Amino acid sequence: MATKEERAEEILRKIRGLEIKTRALVDTAFAGDYHSVFKGRGMNFEDVREYQPGDEIRAIDWNVTARLGSPFVKKFTEERELTVMLIVDVSASGNFGSAAQSKRELAAEVACLLAFSAIRNNDKVGLLLFSDRLELFIPPKKGRSHTLRIIREILFFEPAGRGTNAAAALDHFNRIITRRAVVFLISDFQAGDFSRELAVTAKRHDLIALRIRDERERVLPNIGIITLEDAETGEQIEINTADRDVRSRFASVAETQQAELARVLRRNKIDRIDLRTGDDYLPALRSFFKNRERRMMIR
Repeated sequence: MATKEERAEEILRKIRGLEIKTRALVDTAFAGDYHSVFKGRGMNFEDVREYQPGDEIRAIDWNVTARLGSPFVKKFTEERELTVMLIVDVSASGNFGSAAQSKRELAAEVACLLAFSAIRNNDKVGLLLFSDRLELFIPPKKGRSHTLRIIREILFFEPAGRGTNAAAALDHFNRIITRRAVVFLISDFQAGDFSRELAVTAKRHDLIALRIRDERERVLPNIGIITLEDAETGEQIEINTADRDVRSRFASVAETQQAELARVLRRNKIDRIDLRTGDDYLPALRSFFKNRERRMMIR
């Protein structure tokens, strides 16, 4: 059994590895994407300069123009600072993974990437972990040490609960974060109905849903009789995967659940990113950034 010192060294080693990997991605793939997609709260007046052909008439500062006898326009800079909140599901179902990583490990790596992207753009980052209860809340702040604390908690926090209560987590979040934020809800969405709470959060904040899934939650392999266990309740059921009807019903239930989630998110204009264990998550994230940027340009 590992000593406390060995455990601490393991934690530091894993955090350093994730920091190196995610920082490299931020410096390459995400350098401009994050900045262009998530805008600041508004524009701040900076200074005035002489009018140049092509400047908008609306930008003319008439008081300065009258005083100096020639046209001057106002210069503005974007108020970049954002509040980014990572709301991460740490219920027991996240421990499942049929590939090289669990759903929680994938969620942690993606959350790290988003946290470093935010810090690079001088934004504040906060964290809320939930299961069937509020497990941990870290208020939004800036700085590398703060980001590393968030990453440590995402990776190694041991939740008290096993179930999932996303509704309570979103309710709590909306009570304590009143200023508009960019919110990444990272979960497998294996929870009861929380469509009302999703709708409320989407109206108040810029909400993006990152759904973490495993292929074996959608398709059963033909491997004979197996025992399935619900990670959150401990309930077990024995099924014969050699039976084509059993595999078909299993896939049908998973497809229905996915369609219902898609409908709720679409109705509330919430962007969704689907990520799967064992797959490279970068293409899905890049696709999200590019599609969102295109939509912003059309508006």
